[in-house]
Amino acid sequence: MVNVKVRPTGASAVIGRHGPASVTSATGGTVALNSGSSDPAFSPIDLLYAAVAGCLVVSARMAAHEMGVLDRIESVNAAVRGEKAADAPSRVDKLDITLDIVGELDEATKTALIARAEELCTVSNTLKNTPAFVTNGH
Repeated sequence: MVNVKVRPTGASAVIGRHGPASVTSATGGTVALNSGSSDPAFSPIDLLYAAVAGCLVVSARMAAHEMGVLDRIESVNAAVRGEKAADAPSRVDKLDITLDIVGELDEATKTALIARAEELCTVSNTLKNTPAFVTNGH
């Protein structure tokens, strides 16, 4: 069983008349968003991909701990890319995820770790199950 710690969740974003937008997490982390496609900062879509990648690597490490093989892992690497849908509404239609586990593990163990990481990853589980959106405004 996974021990879940309760912590603040959520994020807010702000943009002014000029300059980039910024996103701040409920825990205090801040990320500037890019102002254009050539700007090297994160875009909102990049943050989506980063959330999936980050959640999967953390979940894989948790899975390795559960399975008693954490000491045999050197690193877990996730790469996430997406394909935008050709039709409306504007959205990512497909996520391509590569999850590589580096260490002294056989292929069956790596496969089991990847499967367990997918089970544990709140971000990918949320995206797979289309959460309800409740938008409020003033």
